[in-house]
Amino acid sequence: MRSSSTTPAPQPLHQTDVEGRPGLLAGRPVRIPSGPGADYASALLEALGASVVRLPGGPEVDPAVEWARSGAMALTGRPDGPPLPAPGPLASCASGAMKAVQILRGTERLARLDGAGLLGERAAIFGWTRNGTTSPGGSCKLLQARDGWIAINLARPDDVALLPAWIGEGDVSDPWRFLADRVADRTVQALVERARLLSLPVAIAREPQPSAPPWYRIAARGDSVLRTGADRPLVIDLSALWAGPLCTQLLTLCGARVVKVESTRRPDGARYGPQAFFDLLNAEKASVALDFGTADGRRKLRRLVACADIVVESARPRALAQLGVDAEALVRSVPGLTWVSITGYGRREPGAGWVAFGDDAAVSAGLATAQGSDEGGPLFCGDAIADPLTGVHAAASAMASWIAGGGHLLDLALSEVTAHVLAFGPKLPGATVRRIGSGWEVTVGRERAAVVPPCARAPHERARPLGADTDGVLTELGVSC
Repeated sequence: MRSSSTTPAPQPLHQTDVEGRPGLLAGRPVRIPSGPGADYASALLEALGASVVRLPGGPEVDPAVEWARSGAMALTGRPDGPPLPAPGPLASCASGAMKAVQILRGTERLARLDGAGLLGERAAIFGWTRNGTTSPGGSCKLLQARDGWIAINLARPDDVALLPAWIGEGDVSDPWRFLADRVADRTVQALVERARLLSLPVAIAREPQPSAPPWYRIAARGDSVLRTGADRPLVIDLSALWAGPLCTQLLTLCGARVVKVESTRRPDGARYGPQAFFDLLNAEKASVALDFGTADGRRKLRRLVACADIVVESARPRALAQLGVDAEALVRSVPGLTWVSITGYGRREPGAGWVAFGDDAAVSAGLATAQGSDEGGPLFCGDAIADPLTGVHAAASAMASWIAGGGHLLDLALSEVTAHVLAFGPKLPGATVRRIGSGWEVTVGRERAAVVPPCARAPHERARPLGADTDGVLTELGVSC
C-alpha cells in the first residue's frame, strides 16, 4: 500500500511530458536493448520522461513480419480475400509498449509476454476471423453515407433500441439493413452529431493524422510519495471489457495486488462472454461487488479508491461523478495516488462524453481508411485493436507514475493511442502476400513469415466469482464500517 510519507516531486533533468511540464520519470535513466519494438519502447519511455540509453542486442524484426506473426493480420482483410499487411507498425508498437512495461518493472512472468500476440487474443478465444467492412466480432460495421463512411457499433442491446431515435422509426429486426438504407442519404457529420447525443458509439472514418498525437496526457497533479523497489502497489480496478482489465492484468504480472470492483447491478460485461477471455484478463484479482445504487455502496466505493496506490477505470467522467467520485479532486488530495482514465476520446471536451469501443475508436483514428483503398473503401484492421494497444500503453504509464511516487491523473484515449501508433515511424515498404498451401505468407525484402492465426495465452487460473472477496477486502482496508 501507499507509504504515508510525502515529498515534493523530484525535479526533471531535461525531459517534459506531453503538456510541456516535468515528465513522470523525471530524467530517470533506463537502458533498452535493441531488438523487436526497441525503437517504440524508447519513444514511449522518453515521452514518460526517462533518459534512454540504447544497448546492443538483437536485430529489429520488420514490422510486416511481426504483423504476420501477431495473429492480427489473419483478422484483417475481406473474408474472401488474402490477409492484409497493416498500414503502420502496429504489431511492432505493441511489442515496444510491452518492452517498456518490462523495463519499468521486470518480472519473470512479464518477461515471457509477447506484446504483439496480445492483439489477437480475444478473436482466438471467440473463434473470429476477418470480415472486411464488418468487425471480426460482428458488432461494428462500416457504412457508406452521402459524403463518406461511418462506423456504427451495436455492442450493447440498448444500442439497437436507440436506432429509431437516432435515424427514424422503422423495422429494426434486421438492424444492418435498416441502417444501410437510411445512412446512405445523410452526411457523416449529421449522423455522428446526433448519435453522440444518444450515447451511440458512431465514428467518422477519417484520414490518418499526419503526425502522432500525444498518447497520454496528465489531467491533474498531486503530491508524490517516497517508494522503494520492494513496495507493492495496491490497484483498484474499476474498468470493464478489454483495455482496462488488460492494463490491470499486466500490473498483476508486475507484482501489483489488484482488486476488481464491480457493480452488483451491472457487472463487467465480459463476464457474460466466454469464460476463458474473462479469466485471461481477471485471474489473480480479488473481486469486490458493491451496489452503486445505494448511498452505502457509493460511500464504500469512495473509501476504496482513497486506499489505492493506482486506480484504473474506463468510464466517462460524468458516470463516476454521478457516483460521487471526482478523480481530479482525489489525485490532488490523496498523496501518491495514480489514476489511469481510459476513455474513447479523452477526458477533455468536446469528447469527454462520447462513447466508443475498440473497433469504432480505431476507425476514428484513421486506421480503417488507411487499411482500405480509394476503390474499395475502408476496412477494419484487426479485432478492436484500440483496446489491447491502449491497455499496454496504460500499464506503462501507470507503472511510470507509481515508480515516480504517483500524484498523476493520466488521461488515455483509445482513439489517440491508435492514431499515435499509426503515425509512428516512416511509411512501411510494401509487403507481398501470397498463398502457400492452405495458408498465406508475407515477404518483405529478404524476410518472410507465415501469416499465423490469432492465439491466446492460457489463463493462469479462474477469475474470482463476482463479489467473492467483498467482505474480506473491505474489512482489511477498513472500509466496511
